[in-house]
Amino acid sequence: MPTNQLLIGPQALSDTMLSTSARGGKQGDAIVSELHGRYYEQTYRKNVFFAASQAVATTTVGLATTYTGLCLSNPIGSGVTLALNKASIGQSVIETAVDAFGLAVGYSGATNVVHTAALTPQSALIGSGVTPFGKVDSSATLPVAPTYHSFLQSTSSATTDVTSGMFDYEGSLILLPGAFVIWASPAASVAGMWFSFQWEENPL
Repeated sequence: MPTNQLLIGPQALSDTMLSTSARGGKQGDAIVSELHGRYYEQTYRKNVFFAASQAVATTTVGLATTYTGLCLSNPIGSGVTLALNKASIGQSVIETAVDAFGLAVGYSGATNVVHTAALTPQSALIGSGVTPFGKVDSSATLPVAPTYHSFLQSTSSATTDVTSGMFDYEGSLILLPGAFVIWASPAASVAGMWFSFQWEENPL
């Protein structure tokens, strides 16, 4: 039977040691610690990207295919997955209606999102100049009507701005080639919005 040997208890090591056993706990569990921040490794390997509104956006009502706001799409044939890490929201114009805000998703294996007003996504390794496969738009035509995925914010009155926030999906929402995700407002068209996405790209 294969075995994996772990050294139980703390270790005092130097940088000149060529090898050592992995550290384990008293229940046979492997003990690990983060050397860097959570996203450091993938960012340094040029796999993490982001895009954000560069001007105030007015959202489309509900799940219309003629869309305005912020859309992240994975083109058909890209050969990669887009794993959403973070999404953020802000508002700079006073509300005129009570509404919720969240993400909606969709997929078409036959037709890509049509880019009406494309934005330029950036590598999170600033200065690397790496171009992602993912596409981002402030205005686009979606190939299919999206489906609500999650609701993240809401306003308490018709004269109250939405609370700004950053939401961590931790890679739990993954876009295959042909899939897309949008920021959505279900009940009303809302002006003065700012959105962003941060995602990780990996081969299929």
